Amino acid sequence: MGENSTNELLIRIEKKYKKMSKGQKRLADYVTKNYDKAVFLTAAKLGEVVGVSESTVVRFATQIGYKGYPGFQKALEELVRNKLNSIQRMEVTYGRITQSEILETVLQSDIEKIKLTLAGIDQKAFELAIDTILNARKIYIVGIRSCAPLAAFLGFYLNLVCDNVTAVNTNSSSEIFEQLIRINEEDVIIGISFPRYSMRTLKALEFASNRKAKVITLTDSVHSPMNLYSSCNLIARSDMASIVDSLVAPLSVINALVVALCMKKQKEVVETLETLEEIWGEYQVYSGDELNQVNDTVPINPDRKQEEKYYE
Repeated sequence: MGENSTNELLIRIEKKYKKMSKGQKRLADYVTKNYDKAVFLTAAKLGEVVGVSESTVVRFATQIGYKGYPGFQKALEELVRNKLNSIQRMEVTYGRITQSEILETVLQSDIEKIKLTLAGIDQKAFELAIDTILNARKIYIVGIRSCAPLAAFLGFYLNLVCDNVTAVNTNSSSEIFEQLIRINEEDVIIGISFPRYSMRTLKALEFASNRKAKVITLTDSVHSPMNLYSSCNLIARSDMASIVDSLVAPLSVINALVVALCMKKQKEVVETLETLEEIWGEYQVYSGDELNQVNDTVPINPDRKQEEKYYE
């Protein structure tokens, strides 16, 4: 069983409980009953709440098998995310802060997720992802529910860099398999999934893997089920334990992927953009859609004749 699986922390506490000191047993009792509160406490604050020293808290974390308090806290985060439903998460996270603190709290949490992602990112996996995408005959991207915007964003920009990019339509499982029916060992699929993990995404990766396609995942943990079929795992932290999944760090990783691919294919990207500019100009794609930067008035009801001249 993986270190961060749902009940691992509670199992560890139960196994070690009999040999714990009185102070550590008080800690164990508090954490077991109030893990939704403990997850937000520093070692010092947890000690204060339970009535033991900070050093006792740190020893407790190492005694049950974690690398200091940060490792223990990460396991707590996993437990909270798996145990609480969305309504409970919202109450836990936002029930203790005033409305004026929400903006700063959420943005600071997102900043922290990017920092943790940067510290833990596997550079070799990132470079492997770039090479795999560049060498693929066809690129499939799958992301469902809250991950759908990430998949759409990645698909939009990959389409400017690479040929044969398919953002898989994920309305139903049958649709997914219909679109993947010709996937083979020359292709790559990029699966994006964060808790709650999508079974449809997992099945798509399994199908692609069975067809010998390369599989790249963008997910939140090495223990994510998405990595079962993947040879290239990009890990981005998303664990804001609330009703809203923090997808800022995954989007940053996607940005880095796109920039790296653009740098590898500068000539092709420039040619594509030049061609698009010509097409946009020829078909007046943006002529009626962009604000005039010089004369910044916006016509609410443009004259009908003005409108008709575009179609002459």
